[in-house]
Amino acid sequence: MLVSGMHPPPNPTLPNASRQPMPLSVMFFAWAFCTVNGYLQVRYLTFLYVYPDEWLYDPRFIVGVAIFLFGWCLNYDADDRLRNLRKPGETGYKIPYGGLFEYVSGANFCGEIIEWTGFAIAGWSIPSITFAIFTFLNTAPRGAAHHKWYLSKFDDYPKNRKAVIPFIW
Repeated sequence: MLVSGMHPPPNPTLPNASRQPMPLSVMFFAWAFCTVNGYLQVRYLTFLYVYPDEWLYDPRFIVGVAIFLFGWCLNYDADDRLRNLRKPGETGYKIPYGGLFEYVSGANFCGEIIEWTGFAIAGWSIPSITFAIFTFLNTAPRGAAHHKWYLSKFDDYPKNRKAVIPFIW
């Protein structure tokens, strides 16, 4: 998705954001990806592989679930902060602060990447690892685009904030 002018990338978590209509092709490909990915994850987890009972005690599963939950909490917090940026009746764009937004512009994207990396570790399978990789490849560029937009829109945008990965990128 290309970002042009002074319009930020669409953010469906903001209830009153003025957005361009979403192209039908974007909606179709998102639906297709979610459908195929969901099918592959469920097919693998219910038919192609049976985890032994001991898997619940395997360090990969325990660490993966902990990372997943940590990422989920980060993602939830970031989405909540985005939803509450404006008070009722306010218009215009604001800089998000707090939580992971102190370190990255794409805090919600970072949380999602961490979340699905945890899922990949807990699942320890080709489908779960593939999903984590595709999550990164889909969300990281969006986070970079948001970061670039924020820097161009706000003179007082925190210069030490990275795009998606704290302290790195």
